[in-house]
Amino acid sequence: MKFFWSENSSIQGDLLFLHPKIKNLKIYIMGRAFEYRKAAKMKRWGHMSRVFPKLGKLITIAAKEGGPDPDMNPKLRQAIQNAKAENMPKDNIDAAIKRATDKDAANLVEITYEGKGPYGIQCMVECATDNTTRTVANVKSYFNKCGGSFLPIGSLEFMFTRKAVFEIEMPAGMDKDELELELIDYGLDEIVTETDEEEGTTTTTVYTAWTDYGTMHDALEERKINIVKANLQRFPNQTVNFTDEQMVEIEKFLDKLDEDEDIQAVYTNME
Repeated sequence: MKFFWSENSSIQGDLLFLHPKIKNLKIYIMGRAFEYRKAAKMKRWGHMSRVFPKLGKLITIAAKEGGPDPDMNPKLRQAIQNAKAENMPKDNIDAAIKRATDKDAANLVEITYEGKGPYGIQCMVECATDNTTRTVANVKSYFNKCGGSFLPIGSLEFMFTRKAVFEIEMPAGMDKDELELELIDYGLDEIVTETDEEEGTTTTTVYTAWTDYGTMHDALEERKINIVKANLQRFPNQTVNFTDEQMVEIEKFLDKLDEDEDIQAVYTNME
């Protein structure tokens, strides 16, 4: 952990303390503090007000592709489950499904943009939008304003591996090792269990190749294993460490992307 001080710092939103004896002395705590700020931010209403429209778009896309009945549309069923995991109200979910059948509603498309942000951090930016002209202009501006560069589609694709990720609830009495052996035939890469001591919660996550998403989804459902959330994610093939000072600027850039309702997810090569 490093301490930095400044009498007139321009850094905003950092965790700071005011020295009790020295006037105007600001002490900034860097290091992993940004992670804790981000975690707290995700729990606030501001996060929900941004994430609900994003989840709603995915529900609408799924309903338009496979129909509005979740029992007959696995993609929609999982999109609804993901929304419920984020505490999205039922009225919002129903409205998102209804938009799929609204003749006057704009068509939503999914597209991924690529670029390099502050200090060369590599970014894959997944979007869902009803206006690609607006979205590409906004994404370009985020990269340009931070001194980065917006890259042609396909420039960074090979730098990331796409995987299907399932957050599950392990049934009582089920052995993790035995489950791993059963799921190998369905494309399992690994099962990871993590415990958050501060929150007192345990999360179990199943990883497989993105092409095995449907196969693994069916395998988990057949075993009556509750899927809390499921989606496709990108993982960097090589990661880069950035300094605490660099992370301040990088975090601001990533927060800017997160605030855009058209942007669904951002993946980077950050360690």
